[in-house]
Amino acid sequence: MRISAVVLACSLAVSAVAQKPSTAPPTVAEAKAFLDRANAALLKAATDGSHAEWLAETYINEDSEATTALLNEQSSKLSLDLIAESHRFDKLTLPAEMRRQMMLLQVGAPAAPHDPKLLAEETKLAASLTGAYGKGTYCDAAGKCMSVDDVDTFMAKTRDANELTKVWVGWHSVGAPMRKDYQRFVELQNIGAKEQGYKDTGDLWRAGYDMTPAQFSAEVNRAWAQLEPLYRELHTYVRHRLIAKYGAAADRKDGMIPAQLLGNTWAQEWGNIYDVVAPADPKLSQYRPVNLEDKLQWAIADKNKDAAAVFTCIRTKKQGYVSGVLPEACMTANSDEYYSGQLAAAKAMVKYGESFFTSLGFQPLPKTFWERSQFVHPRDRDVVCHASAWDVDQVDDLRVKMCIEVNDDYFTTVHHELGHNFYGRAYNQQPMIFRNGANDGFHEAIGDAIALSITPAYLKQIGLTDSEPPAEADIPLQLRTALDKIAFLPFALALDTWRWQVFSGEIKPADYNKAWWQLREKYQGVAPPVERSEADFDPGAKMHVPANVPYVRYFLARIYQFQFYKAMCDASGYKGPLNRCSFYGSKAAGDKLNTMLMAGQSQPWQQTLKTMTGSDHLDAGPMMDYFAPLYHWLKQQNAAAK
Repeated sequence: MRISAVVLACSLAVSAVAQKPSTAPPTVAEAKAFLDRANAALLKAATDGSHAEWLAETYINEDSEATTALLNEQSSKLSLDLIAESHRFDKLTLPAEMRRQMMLLQVGAPAAPHDPKLLAEETKLAASLTGAYGKGTYCDAAGKCMSVDDVDTFMAKTRDANELTKVWVGWHSVGAPMRKDYQRFVELQNIGAKEQGYKDTGDLWRAGYDMTPAQFSAEVNRAWAQLEPLYRELHTYVRHRLIAKYGAAADRKDGMIPAQLLGNTWAQEWGNIYDVVAPADPKLSQYRPVNLEDKLQWAIADKNKDAAAVFTCIRTKKQGYVSGVLPEACMTANSDEYYSGQLAAAKAMVKYGESFFTSLGFQPLPKTFWERSQFVHPRDRDVVCHASAWDVDQVDDLRVKMCIEVNDDYFTTVHHELGHNFYGRAYNQQPMIFRNGANDGFHEAIGDAIALSITPAYLKQIGLTDSEPPAEADIPLQLRTALDKIAFLPFALALDTWRWQVFSGEIKPADYNKAWWQLREKYQGVAPPVERSEADFDPGAKMHVPANVPYVRYFLARIYQFQFYKAMCDASGYKGPLNRCSFYGSKAAGDKLNTMLMAGQSQPWQQTLKTMTGSDHLDAGPMMDYFAPLYHWLKQQNAAAK
């Protein structure tokens, strides 16, 4: 999910920081003056660039791509110039806060070459790759085309193995045309990384965690070792249930799960197939997760007549009552009435997320948030629908860019994205270089820690369910949660391991796709539904690869969120099983959270984490505690199935 980063500039900002080199020994006063100039220039650059990127993602065309490419080029030039100037102060003894700003400025640099021609080439490729993904569609033999959101919905709800295979193959064809450009993009990034003293771009990416790249890799692998036994039990259980459902289509001799059967375009989260893998024991199967899609539709419709009309139309179509002439309630999808209803429903979804944060003591979102955000897909143009949060002016111009549907997944996604927004606003008084998460995993974890508090007790509090289930219902609820939270971890690890090895040269361009699936099989135990070759480029079918967004942050976030969640549960005074805690309405939990958010990146993340949780390292212990009942149950189920 995208946060506006300190990566953009305009020519004014570049000229504003241009300074004649000095041969005199540097002083602390000069270092302070330099940092003041750098922070001001980076703030202006980030704001200008965010405006341009917003247009590039909400008005996809050649002009917006060209504008973004130009600003990114100027941004990279600004960053490289600032880094070059900052090295003048490398040996000067500075106050800790100033030294940290210098360090973050240097490790936060883009992997961009100094040569102006190469820099221009790289930024154009970056814009082109992002645009290619945003415009990507799959069209079947009859000419019916599907966007990535349409594909997501199809993969989530369809239970025909052959149809799932067709659509999976169709969407993954989006990546193939990117392959040559991506290879060149990697080459250019590595040139820039090496010019800055790093082995490669992957080394540069891993340098920003207040530890060496090698130490960071070890931290990640240690956490995965804590969690892998739980994942393997989940994988075994899900595979058995899929074979029971699909027969030979799911039963591979190598023990892999066919990727198209897991309810997600990329097989990264499996919650959409809960209906297939739910416990068969009647004592447990009677308990099902709350059907939030229906509950939300009824709750929103009760307060908004425009949304009610859209929901009536959707339900009518689902029930198969539409034939010939649509009923009056079923206005056409392009009509003003339908769009108005969609927009009202989407805003109502976001209101639920905002209300959770305000219950903790945070101020409501600004008026401009509701005026400037993209909540639904516009009717008249291509946009990047992938959910993202924005802080355009790095102060209070908060926005989300989404194409919201009223369902369980978007209910959680809304809470996630708003976590970025509230985090950004909390640290907006820090110097610009510190206006970031303690590390990028923190930014991703905040909203998800809040979403863990979406328990039956919370849903009852806000009127989306009438009762809390008994303790024996925890297994079905935990299974549904694990299908997303646990299943995701090896996907995230495989994706960035692939990129790190691509950047280092361990994976050669001729083996891009082969290595991609080797890593997916190693970490996830999943395989493509059909044979793949080097004519394919399946990594390109995942947005974060063409958009060049580091992905290990999401691995970190899945673990941090349970550490944060436990800390806020403890602060709220909750006593009981961790998975049943909701700190909704707890000002004490909100105060603890806000203290962490306000620090931004002003201190090492280990220090910020310890203040919040009492631990100074990535620790999967709270996650394992949360899922302990499920882990025990899965081992029983798998032993019985042998």
